[in-house]
Amino acid sequence: MDQIKTFIHKHPQITSWIVLSIGMVAILVWSARDVGLLPAQWAALIVATIVVAGLSVWIIGWEDEEDETEAGPPANKTESSS
Repeated sequence: MDQIKTFIHKHPQITSWIVLSIGMVAILVWSARDVGLLPAQWAALIVATIVVAGLSVWIIGWEDEEDETEAGPPANKTESSS
């Protein structure tokens, strides 16, 4: 269990990708269960869904990177008494 927690803290984007992929594939399977897709079509849709989930997590991660860049290093402000 500690290994899982360590992995989640070290790799939050990969963890988000896995969780989002599972949810999106579950929704896909539930929505298309009565369509009558062939196995190759199912495989293509599932792979495409996993790729879209990864791209979504990556794009959302851009905002985090921008926030860190804008904040920059903390400034050392020293007050001088005049």
